[in-house]
Amino acid sequence: MTDSNITKHVEQLRLQLKEALLLDLDDYGLVEQSSGEFNSTFLGVRLNSAFQPIYDIEAGDLFGHEALLRPSLGGELSSTPEFAFTYAEQAGKLVQFDRVSRTLHVLNFRQIYAEKGLLFLNVHPKLLITVNAHGKVFERILHSNSVPTDRVVIEIQESLIDQEKQLSEAIVNYRDKGYRIAIDKFGSSQSHIDRLWKFAPDFVKLDLNLIQKAEQNERVRKILPGLIKMIKDLGAKPIVTGVETQAQLDIAIESGAGLVQGFFLAKPVTANELQPSALFKKNPANSRIRNAA
Repeated sequence: MTDSNITKHVEQLRLQLKEALLLDLDDYGLVEQSSGEFNSTFLGVRLNSAFQPIYDIEAGDLFGHEALLRPSLGGELSSTPEFAFTYAEQAGKLVQFDRVSRTLHVLNFRQIYAEKGLLFLNVHPKLLITVNAHGKVFERILHSNSVPTDRVVIEIQESLIDQEKQLSEAIVNYRDKGYRIAIDKFGSSQSHIDRLWKFAPDFVKLDLNLIQKAEQNERVRKILPGLIKMIKDLGAKPIVTGVETQAQLDIAIESGAGLVQGFFLAKPVTANELQPSALFKKNPANSRIRNAA
């Protein structure tokens, strides 16, 4: 993209985001790189997007991407999303910080967006139940960038939210606008199993510790197929996360998982760096995976 086109594009974004986010572009330093990707500097923290693929074992193909925030201090010292959000909350800018982060993901997702493939996005637990207009504002951001809401999956870590009534209302609010819902990190010690049938999520992402424990512990390995079957029986699609070894992938397949995610398949990288996993390229070499499923 030429310098003049970048300038024109950024000016258009300035108008769109000022209306949608109630922030001026200069307030958070949104910059479009020559590669077409965006980064941002908000409250002195440099923000970048990374995307980790989620694969469909049965189809032997890509299913979607989870967007992950990669913050850094001064553009050099890496930080964590948890630190960045806590810092924004202490500065009284949590709502704006969350919207800036998700907008950044959407702008970068457009580079890998196609007719198929979902975008999985996390929502801060406090904002999920306290900001009623959150889904509506984000809907405007998506529409202004030609991404329909039905290609966006809102990931909810329900174990961090005690207020069940507010959580249920938030899920209904997002669903009414066309978003899909995923329960994240299910199977941790804080998870509420009854919420699976109460909230009827579209996806259930298993806590990454489950597959890792299943590789080491036979009892956990025997329990995993039943857990995956229960999720399927409730009408949701289970996603096994944290797959880091061939053995863990084999266990996920043998347990009946259809969707998988983890470092063994692909690490989170920028949109420009994404490459199809050799394990899931559509060629005879991956027939072993499909047959195992």
